[in-house]
Amino acid sequence: MRFGPLPLDAAEGAILAHSVALPGGRLRKGQVLGADHISKLRAAGHDPVIAACPDPGDVDENTAAARLASALVPDDRTGLAVDAAFTGRANIRATGPGLIALSPDAIAALNAVDPMITLATLPQWQRVETGMMVATVKIISYAVNARALEAAMVHATGAMRRAAPVLRDADLVVTEVPGSPDRSDKGITAVWDRVTRLGLRAGETLHVPHDEDALADALGRCRADLVLVLTGSATSDIADVAPAALVRAGGQVTRFGMPVDPGNLLVLGRLGPRPVIGLPGCARSPALNGADWVLERIACGIPVSSGDIAAMGVGGLLKEIPTRPQPRAKPPSGQAASLSRPAR
Repeated sequence: MRFGPLPLDAAEGAILAHSVALPGGRLRKGQVLGADHISKLRAAGHDPVIAACPDPGDVDENTAAARLASALVPDDRTGLAVDAAFTGRANIRATGPGLIALSPDAIAALNAVDPMITLATLPQWQRVETGMMVATVKIISYAVNARALEAAMVHATGAMRRAAPVLRDADLVVTEVPGSPDRSDKGITAVWDRVTRLGLRAGETLHVPHDEDALADALGRCRADLVLVLTGSATSDIADVAPAALVRAGGQVTRFGMPVDPGNLLVLGRLGPRPVIGLPGCARSPALNGADWVLERIACGIPVSSGDIAAMGVGGLLKEIPTRPQPRAKPPSGQAASLSRPAR
């Protein structure tokens, strides 16, 4: 594609690069110039004009964006849909809840083909909802070389999809400590909101004493695809009530603790075919925490190992919760720090 000043005598069929004010109205950039446009430009004294002239074999921006987006989303099995291309852009949206699953190497290779051909996406494993934009294809120039476009389309194949939820429902076990403030209602609501926004059904809510035997018995009575545990007292050790009760019930602990803040005190394990997540105290708040990352992946059938959780430390310093009783920043000089421990 050639770009620059162009005499009006040679401008028919070229693409206007910058908007131009005319007596009868503004001629917008991106307009393919016809004879009538050129007459108006000449009458207004705009000669030459800044324009783009596609070379033989070039593909215009909207066609190129639509073709690349179609290579990324060839059919509805990806769980994604493509908006109509405009001004060289084609937005890609989720057709349901789930997580965005990406091939970072393929996307990097696509973006390396030609700087004028770009794809921007949400982060890997970002939770999405119906209609949410997950990616955008943008052709920066008014036209791109067809061979470069075809090379980018090769890398686009299989580069992204929506991982839809595969679990059907969840049960929640809540432990209660005598004499502790009643925080259960808001906490339970926050947990069930996490479950239902993923498209899972909220199953039973079982209230039991904060006791290893009582919790083990409740875990054995759960029948949903996923079991969540919200303890009345924070889990402080792998031998504490929640992980110990899981083992007593015949299950196993995959991981206690995660390098995500808030969310450090997560417990992950299994009881027979059911994944079990012991939620950190911060799950009582609707704010993002490490448990969200684990819950979302498990609900969508993405395996989560101890090593996967260890890798969550990069990017695992999440936004401070305004109501946290002990923020991570040091208090100003001379101000006493709170002695209360934060919900983790």
